[in-house]
Amino acid sequence: MALTSLKCTNFRCLRSAELDFSPDNNLIVGPNASGKTSILEAVAYLGRGRSFRGATTRELIHHDVKEFVLFGRAVKGTRKITLGVRNGQAGLEVHTDGEKRKSAASLAEALPLQVIDPDVHKLVAGGPEDRRRYIDWIAFHVEHGYLDVWRRFRRALKQRNAALRTGAPLNSLASWDRELATLGNQIDVARKAMLEITRPALLAAGEALLGSPVDFEYQRGWAADRTLAEAIAGSAARDQQAGSSQVGPHRADLRLRYDERQARKMVSRGQQKLLACALILAAVEVVQAHLEQPLLLLLDDPVAELDSNSLARLMERIEGLGCQVIATTLEEEKSLFRQTPQLFHVEQGVVSEAG
Repeated sequence: MALTSLKCTNFRCLRSAELDFSPDNNLIVGPNASGKTSILEAVAYLGRGRSFRGATTRELIHHDVKEFVLFGRAVKGTRKITLGVRNGQAGLEVHTDGEKRKSAASLAEALPLQVIDPDVHKLVAGGPEDRRRYIDWIAFHVEHGYLDVWRRFRRALKQRNAALRTGAPLNSLASWDRELATLGNQIDVARKAMLEITRPALLAAGEALLGSPVDFEYQRGWAADRTLAEAIAGSAARDQQAGSSQVGPHRADLRLRYDERQARKMVSRGQQKLLACALILAAVEVVQAHLEQPLLLLLDDPVAELDSNSLARLMERIEGLGCQVIATTLEEEKSLFRQTPQLFHVEQGVVSEAG
């Protein structure tokens, strides 16, 4: 899978921009606030239907217009794919291969991608939500039917929580309890399976980037000595008091360990970044192997927080995966890649292709 072209209209500072990408390495160069990260954000939006920077739709639209439009072309083997996104006052509109789609999941399926940005350390140091999303991303691409189960669980959880907030009697929650237990167990089984197949890749990536053993402990979101049905029943009074469901896969976490220490307690931001990168590269490796296609990896300022040796190890590991890479940097550092990348310059939202 490779993104061959991108066209942005009224996205962030990019009034109008068109880029033709190499299927291998691409480097976007420019000063701060020039639009480099906006290009990566547009690419990621085309593959996710949301901003990896947590921006609202209003923040993404150019200041004097009502909507933005993104269009891209990709290739998967011999198959050519088109992707389109429009968002503004009328809401999100998604197209793949010229057909209007119901959700952004079709984008993720058509253009699988991962992002390494200056906030990537939050995958290690932040809360559990990003780590759950990390596991679910692998499961979405590897485990057939996982997205449907996840959606049904989230819908049941939302309805049960709404009933709890209105003070509904506990006996009225029985149908939601059964559905949560059934679907939650399916999510848990799939997540455990994904982590088991990812562990060898993570161990190898951690050793390559950090030079020390890296591992994890999966915490499923309820006590190990109880079934989920038992845990839900045992938490009923606490759920009612809190107004939300306190046990289940939506409370799961991944406890990361580096050199026999809990990774969140690392002092160095650079070490946290390398561990987070090891997690992401392991996931990319597993999904690429399953899809039998290279993925797209976006690198926003990979130099940040890393010394020259750490950066060299990271880039060597990335190039060894064989995925398509689009990276940004303040200065023209072709040394990021062993082979000369496709080079773009951006200044005040205007993109030009070098050479």
